[in-house]
Amino acid sequence: MRSGQYITQLTGDLSYRAFVPNFLPFKVNINNELQTMLTKAHSALGRLDGVSEIVPDVDFFVRMYVNKEATLSSQVEGTQATLADVLRAEAKIKEPKAPSDVKEIVNYINAMNYGLRRLEELPLSLRLLREIHKILLKDVRGEERNPGEFRISQNWIGGTNINNATFVPTPSHELSRLLDNLEKFLHDQVPMPSLLKIGLIHSQFENIHPFPDGNGRIGRLLITFYLCQQKELSKPLLYLSAYFKKQRQEYYNRLQAVHEQDDIEGWLNFFLQGIIVTSQEAVETARKILRLRGEDTRNIANLGRVSKNAILVLEHLYSNPFITLKHIIAWTKLSKSNAYNLQKKLTQAKILHPIGRIKSREKVFYYQKYYHLFD
Repeated sequence: MRSGQYITQLTGDLSYRAFVPNFLPFKVNINNELQTMLTKAHSALGRLDGVSEIVPDVDFFVRMYVNKEATLSSQVEGTQATLADVLRAEAKIKEPKAPSDVKEIVNYINAMNYGLRRLEELPLSLRLLREIHKILLKDVRGEERNPGEFRISQNWIGGTNINNATFVPTPSHELSRLLDNLEKFLHDQVPMPSLLKIGLIHSQFENIHPFPDGNGRIGRLLITFYLCQQKELSKPLLYLSAYFKKQRQEYYNRLQAVHEQDDIEGWLNFFLQGIIVTSQEAVETARKILRLRGEDTRNIANLGRVSKNAILVLEHLYSNPFITLKHIIAWTKLSKSNAYNLQKKLTQAKILHPIGRIKSREKVFYYQKYYHLFD
């Protein structure tokens, strides 16, 4: 097969079959269907990249997408925390009943932001992936499994043991040469469209499964990092976890078909469709944000003397839509009574909505219309 082969490890009752990928690049049969998908995906990605030029304060937009991506990518791996849980934690709004796995998502956000900063000084590399992995597993599930280090033992996916596993990835003694090839392919000037290339890289990374834990999340981060490094995106606006989560079973089936049926083209078609759908959704969200911002800015202009401070609060809400009275005081430097009056005005104008179910010492409000564009 082009993608690799299954090799029997150990002998007798202890024997099992593990998949050993071939070196990248694999030969890809670019038929009419795949070429059409590739053209559409490049076009959709180009329109998404243009969003960074039309959305005011695009970094706020990026920040919300990072939070959403972190939540959904972690949910693919089984976490229960929601985007609202994460945003409240980021805003330091304490909630006694907050899910315990919020920390895992916060780590993902920290790992993503760290990686994007590091790309400005360090090429996308195995070293960078290890650094990101160390942040990802800090003080959460898997922290006992050598965060930041590639595995030195066999792992498997699904099942209760290696003999009934859904998939057994590369044996640990094969990791070094395969990861070396993966790193070289990241920077190889092979004449291949970058979207096909990162599709192959993501599949290969998941087939190798080099870390004891966290491979799915790292593999999904790798997509955004690569597209930013290749200048396909000027801002990190493409996150595929929402698509993979909605199509979770097909996502796993398509990856499985690469090493079981050598269906590389089927995986790439699915991957490119994800880029098209995700890009289109992000562009539409950007348009809705522009409309919402215009409408609410006009509404605030009618609030009289408090308009200036109301605009200031509104701008902060695009970064994180969850606030308390303390946030308003900190941003505007108003007295408590004046801040309370401003909060009332923003609630009456339907900018802010109270959240009754949060058991916090302070009353919590959120910018409902904006939040629901991402939820």
